[in-house]
Amino acid sequence: MNTFGKKLTLTTFGESHGKAIGCILDGVPAGLKIDEAFIQSELDRRKPGKSKLETGRKEDDRVEILSGVFEGLSTGTPIAMVIFNTNQKSKDYDSIKNLFRPGHADFTYFHKYGLRDYRGGGRSSARETAARVAGGAIAKLMLQELGVAIQSGLCEVDGIKAEKIDFAHAKGSKLYALDPNKEAQQEAAILTAKEAHDSVGGVVLTTATGVPVGLGEPLYYKLDAVLADAMMGINAAKAVEIGDGIASTHLKGSQNNDPITPEGFKSNHSGGILGGISNGDTVIVKTHFKPTPSIFKEQETVTVDNEPTVCNLKGRHDPCVAIRGAVVCEAMMALVLADMALLNLGKKMDHLKALYPTH
Repeated sequence: MNTFGKKLTLTTFGESHGKAIGCILDGVPAGLKIDEAFIQSELDRRKPGKSKLETGRKEDDRVEILSGVFEGLSTGTPIAMVIFNTNQKSKDYDSIKNLFRPGHADFTYFHKYGLRDYRGGGRSSARETAARVAGGAIAKLMLQELGVAIQSGLCEVDGIKAEKIDFAHAKGSKLYALDPNKEAQQEAAILTAKEAHDSVGGVVLTTATGVPVGLGEPLYYKLDAVLADAMMGINAAKAVEIGDGIASTHLKGSQNNDPITPEGFKSNHSGGILGGISNGDTVIVKTHFKPTPSIFKEQETVTVDNEPTVCNLKGRHDPCVAIRGAVVCEAMMALVLADMALLNLGKKMDHLKALYPTH
């Protein structure tokens, strides 16, 4: 279960402290211009160690394209990419190899498989998301050809909520903060938790503009359902909202419905999706991330033999995973929308006639 998508599929491989991580992206149409500098820039946004708000593990995250690209264009065959790990400190995890870290996947991986890679969490580590960002970058290049733009930022940190949304500001912010007036307060909350050997959670807002009407497959591959699945598949994600999400349950139908005019929708409570299909308005998704489970406080746990013990963690960890989760959310939205665009081909006879004109 390491593959995501239907027509555009992403398969990832590798572990946090293994030799490398990487992906195979299959289904990219031939002739797409592959901008390697753009792919690297997306990875640079996600890579660790950029500031004191992130883990101290420093990885260059240099991506190498192994196949599927010739003379700068996609060939229509699988695109394989690899990122070599260069800054592992596996000895930091020797003390926890026989116990389970609270809040981590150690317990469930061990009981499912009978063993686990305890070095940084192995396959369950958020390090794996670098491969998703690489694949998502190519999906973004596809979507750019269709006029679709995706952006994200933190709209909440430790309960401190943004009161304005400024994606331009988020691009230059160390924590991808959407509200410049709340950024200092949010940063202080992260650093206070870090100094107390603790962590905080956060919420990422991701939007897509320019999405055409008609993306999404009723009934069992709905756009909103697949987006929720994609976001919930990101490490530490615990909840996803589409459009107004939870807030819509507090409204009357007359308040929640989006009136339609010849010029378009007057509001967007639906988050750009109706009946599981995009309606042409901005697609809006919020992803809620729990506090980083890797904290430097003594915690109760058990050993692999179910004996009581305490966990005293070492290593290098993000005090707020939502920061670097923002670009991962963008990648997952890009992969979903590009997949849906490919699935939408041939849904009308006019589409087929355009692809296969009579001679």
